[in-house]
Amino acid sequence: MSDPLGKSAGPYNRILLKLSGEALLGNENYGIDPKVLKRIAMEIRDIQNLSVEIGVVIGGGNIFRGAGLAEAGMDRVTGDHMGMLATVINALALQDALERLGSTARVMSALQIHQMSEDYIRRRAVRHLEKGRVTIFAAGTGNPFFTTDTAAALRAIEINADILVKATKVSGVFSSDPVKNSDAKLYSTVSFDEVLSKKLNVMDATAIVMCRDNRLPIRVFDLTERDALVRLVKGEDIGTLVTD
Repeated sequence: MSDPLGKSAGPYNRILLKLSGEALLGNENYGIDPKVLKRIAMEIRDIQNLSVEIGVVIGGGNIFRGAGLAEAGMDRVTGDHMGMLATVINALALQDALERLGSTARVMSALQIHQMSEDYIRRRAVRHLEKGRVTIFAAGTGNPFFTTDTAAALRAIEINADILVKATKVSGVFSSDPVKNSDAKLYSTVSFDEVLSKKLNVMDATAIVMCRDNRLPIRVFDLTERDALVRLVKGEDIGTLVTD
């Protein structure tokens, strides 16, 4: 366990990690791959041991994506509420994986589900972080029409994180889709305005504007690269830095 009174030896004392629900899929077609879940939990535990305070926002796309069914005719608000519940499932799974490794974690939900999680209260969340607990923020912002990217930006700003770390399946931010275009350029650093003007696929525009206006840098990296998250937190130049 990390020392809640200690200071990180790296450049960051507090980070917000944004995980997509798809990150938990692994080789599965649906749901959660236990091996991937355990590996992610181990990396988060290793960050704790570096005395870095860590909050996590997790998506629910591996279980349910509200926007997708809305396009097929479902009421958008209903679909988004179902998507929020999917993020709670993922958050509980991550909490369990962390506790099995000996870490302390708390799930805080933007929706009231008292039997399974705490309500999100900013001051309580900050206190959990100060005590060295991994704090997992579930149910997005609690509002329909807002993505978990926006929730990640909001929570990172609210808890005064030093950086928002966006986990993806590619090496960083590219000039175009690297899967479709082998000549796509990988950026080492890119500005918020470039991300918006060039419509680079980092996070949704609302999240980018929030981070830009609050001077919160974003680091985009490949979660499938083993120990990449730990090396990033130690200060290695991994992935793409989005900043002013």
